[in-house]
Amino acid sequence: MGIRTKILGGFLVLSLMLLIAGGWSIYELNSVGFSVQNILDDNYKSIHAAKGMKEAIEREDSAILLLLLGRWEKGRSILNHADSLFEDSFNLASRNITITGEKEHLELIRSKYDEHKKLWKRPIVDTDREGNLDWYFTEVHKTFLSVNEAIDELITMNDNIMYQTATDLKNRSDNAVIPGIVAIISSLVFTFIFTYFINYYIVSPIINITDRIEKFKSKRIPFDVKIETNDEIYNLAEAIEHLCSSVNNQEVKQ
Repeated sequence: MGIRTKILGGFLVLSLMLLIAGGWSIYELNSVGFSVQNILDDNYKSIHAAKGMKEAIEREDSAILLLLLGRWEKGRSILNHADSLFEDSFNLASRNITITGEKEHLELIRSKYDEHKKLWKRPIVDTDREGNLDWYFTEVHKTFLSVNEAIDELITMNDNIMYQTATDLKNRSDNAVIPGIVAIISSLVFTFIFTYFINYYIVSPIINITDRIEKFKSKRIPFDVKIETNDEIYNLAEAIEHLCSSVNNQEVKQ
């Protein structure tokens, strides 16, 4: 094998190692980016929908207090808008079920909300409920808290999944660094080995050849360098050896 082939082969191996490490890192980073997008598309939407439901029932609670004060028109207007907001948010959450137990929890929220809604759908103004704070605290506020608690649990479920996913992403991002570390260590090891063989099979023989030429020139010590490899340096050593033999023969004849 020629010197150029050996050197080219060494650089090709090094390039292949870096290519594999780079491809591995790109794959891991793309996977992390895809997972981040999934978090935004899935869990964040569910949390956003849950916050919409929470805002809706809080508005409804304020509207019920207005009805207790006899402000029918204002109270009913807020109730209708809040109920519409709740339904939109609930439907959004129902279309974005992504974790285990989320569907069952949404069904629980639906049940609790329907129970809460029954209390304010019936007239309040101009009935015995108007100004009746005991009725509000013993029935309405109790169902309000129940719905609110169920929504908070839904938010907590998605928060926990987001935290768990974020932890997994951190581990995966750490894994994406591994190929780079492997590539650096491997490159250093390979460079050391490659340098050793270049020195052993190329540099040292050339130095030895140069030294023996100088000895032949000054002291006519026979040139007898032995090269282990069958390459250009071997051919060079043979050519020099023949040249030195020819010089010796000519000097003897003279």
